[in-house]
Amino acid sequence: MDRRLFAMRRMLSGVFLVLFSLLSLFGLPAGIVLAQDEIPPAPQPILRHASFVIDVDFYTWWLIRWKNNSTVCEIVIDHPEFPTGDEILKACGEDLYEDWFDTQPCSVNEEKDYSQCEGVYLHLAAKEKGQKTIEINLPLPEAWITLGGCDPRLSPNRCTTPPKLLITATEPLPNETIIRIQGFVGNKPFSCPADRCEIPLAPTGYQGTQIEFWADSSFGDSTEHYTALVRVLTWGDFMAPEGRRSDRREWTVDVLSNRWRGAHPASCAQIWQVFPEIEGPPGWLTTPQDVSGLESSISYYYLAGMLIQNDVVDASGCPNHGLQGDLIANNCGMQAAMPQVIEWQNRFDQQILEVARNTGVPAQLLKNIFGRESQLWPGIYKIYHESGLGQLTEYGADTVLLWNTSFYNQFCPLVLHQETCDLGFARLGVEEQNLLRGALVRHMDATCPSCTEGIDLSQVNFSVNAFAQGLLANCEQVSRIMRNITGRQAGQTTSYEDLWRFTLVNYNRGAGCLANAIQQTWIRGQDLTWSNVSTNLEGDCQQAIAYVEDVSQKVRLTPTPTPWLRFVTTFPSEALVPISGTPVPPGREQLYTGGQTTAQTPTPFETPIPYP
Repeated sequence: MDRRLFAMRRMLSGVFLVLFSLLSLFGLPAGIVLAQDEIPPAPQPILRHASFVIDVDFYTWWLIRWKNNSTVCEIVIDHPEFPTGDEILKACGEDLYEDWFDTQPCSVNEEKDYSQCEGVYLHLAAKEKGQKTIEINLPLPEAWITLGGCDPRLSPNRCTTPPKLLITATEPLPNETIIRIQGFVGNKPFSCPADRCEIPLAPTGYQGTQIEFWADSSFGDSTEHYTALVRVLTWGDFMAPEGRRSDRREWTVDVLSNRWRGAHPASCAQIWQVFPEIEGPPGWLTTPQDVSGLESSISYYYLAGMLIQNDVVDASGCPNHGLQGDLIANNCGMQAAMPQVIEWQNRFDQQILEVARNTGVPAQLLKNIFGRESQLWPGIYKIYHESGLGQLTEYGADTVLLWNTSFYNQFCPLVLHQETCDLGFARLGVEEQNLLRGALVRHMDATCPSCTEGIDLSQVNFSVNAFAQGLLANCEQVSRIMRNITGRQAGQTTSYEDLWRFTLVNYNRGAGCLANAIQQTWIRGQDLTWSNVSTNLEGDCQQAIAYVEDVSQKVRLTPTPTPWLRFVTTFPSEALVPISGTPVPPGREQLYTGGQTTAQTPTPFETPIPYP
């Protein structure tokens, strides 16, 4: 055997052995590819081009050498100004471009002997009329879906007549039209020769039916091929003898699609391709009609302590000024602060409700997590390296920026230059990734010593929305974990409610804990339910069980810092494109942490003492 080949094989064997050891060290099965180790696939845009022929003047320039007056290159351009450096480089190559760039002005003697000059010069040789073909990108046609045959005043998805799926398409180009909408309901084709199509919907069963649809344009192309998962269930006594029924016939229709224009965004249900239970989601996964549905009156001892420390509450008549330690109120302090505690814990309900309606993340879930994580205090507790109502860590920020592309595209330009952001978070250099993580965590913190009550309330809106976006990112990561392990959509193996529980594990303990538990459950042939997966959580990962049970039932009174487990986000080597020396954009310095964020693992903090 060739010695070089033998040495290479030994080297690769050693690398695989080290990787296997590392996976074993962190409690992860060697055969699994974790979702955080992958780059979320970027959507491939569909482009529509148009070509136009226009009349232009072409200018021919020669690049001539001073020494012998020989033409060494020809540059043809369509503007009267001198050729640019890029145009010279493209037409003449790098060597001649450097000769032109380095050429100094030629100072001739009285005999005008130019042969003594070094380098090259430009000379306009000709100008002539011509035509040029240009290509531009044009806006694409689109299609959307809504329900027909339903009265939205009764319920957004409840119909008293047989429901229809209404598909409408638009063509943005003048003089062009939508000529056809077509697709499949299950495996049955349909076609409508217009820009509007009504499809009668039959009962589907609990899993729903997949629908594919698209629209054809007179331009000669089509929209994307869109999909929707539609569930139609019937209510009422449809089988009553002689046509007599004891109740009114109704149909309930649920639609999961990013083309849906009805009420209530699908959020994570769309990501997972799963419907909530037919009787509706449990209380902890609901969004009430108004803020009164979010009101609570929990005795938050840590919140009371922060209110006392920031002089919102006067507990001077209590032992130790109402405090038991630096962070927590004693019983007397709690009694003194209770009116303000109730007011404060409901102060952000309107923001939570609005964010829930905009993102589809259940409002009650958001408030339960905020109560569990921070007791609705949007600043930083002194001993915790976390910030905001959801107590975001830098590892949590990493998940948001990597898995929520929409949020990343909005936030990154606040910190880095747009051309750097355009690379995507996964392809940024380590320094830029650290800057973004630190800036996001800092921006979530509403602590403001000079503000009334010690909190900058203008930062709270950002904190609530950013945390909801973080949950959507965790939903995406959970979906990828499920597909990696099972090869199926998450909703094909797990219920809507349990997928939210998995998402809470992913947020609280990390993707490694969740992926390992799901992998073990799947290998053993067990159903991917919370009861089965939770029994396969190992070691410190088991602490997620109490966290999930608290959030999904009632809020425990002790805020819990996210454990600082060792976590390193890795990417394929070709994805790492460091951008060195990127300056801080003017006016954005306040978003930075003031120092470089390191990847070192801090000393884990102890869980705070229990309440009295």
